Amino acid sequence: MNSRRTFLKQAGLAAGAALLIPSFAFDKVSKNVGLQLYTLRDELPKDVKGIIEKVAKAGYKEVETYGFSNGKFWGLTPKEFKALLDANGLKAPSGHYGMDDFVKTGNTDKLKADIESSAAIGGKYFTIAGAHVDMSKGADGFKKTASDFNKVAEIAKASGLKFAYHNHDFEFKKLGDTTGYDVYLSETDKNLVNFEMDLYWVVRSGNDPLTLFKKYPGRFPMWHVKDMDKAKPELNTEVGKGSIDFKSIFAQAKLAGMQHFFVEHENNYQPDPIGSIKTSCDYIKASLI
Repeated sequence: MNSRRTFLKQAGLAAGAALLIPSFAFDKVSKNVGLQLYTLRDELPKDVKGIIEKVAKAGYKEVETYGFSNGKFWGLTPKEFKALLDANGLKAPSGHYGMDDFVKTGNTDKLKADIESSAAIGGKYFTIAGAHVDMSKGADGFKKTASDFNKVAEIAKASGLKFAYHNHDFEFKKLGDTTGYDVYLSETDKNLVNFEMDLYWVVRSGNDPLTLFKKYPGRFPMWHVKDMDKAKPELNTEVGKGSIDFKSIFAQAKLAGMQHFFVEHENNYQPDPIGSIKTSCDYIKASLI
């Protein structure tokens, strides 16, 4: 009986710990630390092979692409870039693209070429990094763009990819009793349209990621993990050195539906871009997952 009581007590303690320790939230979530390659936008075009090697050596297992142009990723065909990723033990579950040409013209050629490039390197998500909105129309402008998201998501689905939208801060401006971001989430098909939450921009806009997770559970399968400088919020800092409470956010990974996350750093690198991404990766592995 005593041993049974001891077992139950220990089981209860473990269950309680699961609520407190962020890493317990990752039972069904990828623990692979990812990097949005835009972070290294100045270095990458000069030496794509060397920089990708350095990304892997810094501890990353996933990357998110950007900048696919004229059929290539920084001079490499999708097949060549996929081989480079494979050689360095990296996967690219997501890539950043645009959709404005399709919205303006209705022509799907470029859109489909972009989608196919993402699929060719093993992508899961076709992610829109920003989309035009007619801000003069208020909420109706966002509703039109939400409708376009649904259309592009259907096209992506036909190629076996999921659609996602990456936010900035303008989507959180008040439009009466709603915001553009709320319009996107409520007006899109939740079975088709996913969201990549940029945690920095949510916090910078004065909002709380946890509130959004609770309001729209499961809609945020990807995150951008970018910290905010304590003294100058317009600047980034290495993850763990800034003002964003990532521990409380990562503890709710399951509620958000998070499957992949990518470090992103756009300015104020310390001591330099490669050193910066390694510092962020080390902190995430030691303290968040």
